[in-house]
Amino acid sequence: MQNTRSPQKDIPDKLYFRIGEVSKIVGLPTYVLRFWETEFPRIRPKRTSSGQRLYTRGDIELVLKIKNLLYEKKFTIQGARQHLSASAGNKKTPANQLLQELHSELKSIRDRLS
Repeated sequence: MQNTRSPQKDIPDKLYFRIGEVSKIVGLPTYVLRFWETEFPRIRPKRTSSGQRLYTRGDIELVLKIKNLLYEKKFTIQGARQHLSASAGNKKTPANQLLQELHSELKSIRDRLS
């Protein structure tokens, strides 16, 4: 099983990051980050008075987790959203968490086959 932890050492030690910086750190275009804001309610960067997005370290770690679910584990957006909400609401034993992940992956596969 792959390590699902984000590479925290690659995130610079500062409070806020602009979208261009986040794009370089996570290796995704800015339009993908903006789209994911609409699909994943937990991604909510603060806004400056001029409307610029300011991401926190926690936001970046969440983006990295979503990227892993979508690109590495091949979840659908809906499956990743369900997985994140289930893992945020439930602190389970490792065995139960593994079952939850398998359940989400199977649902994702079923959705792709439908």
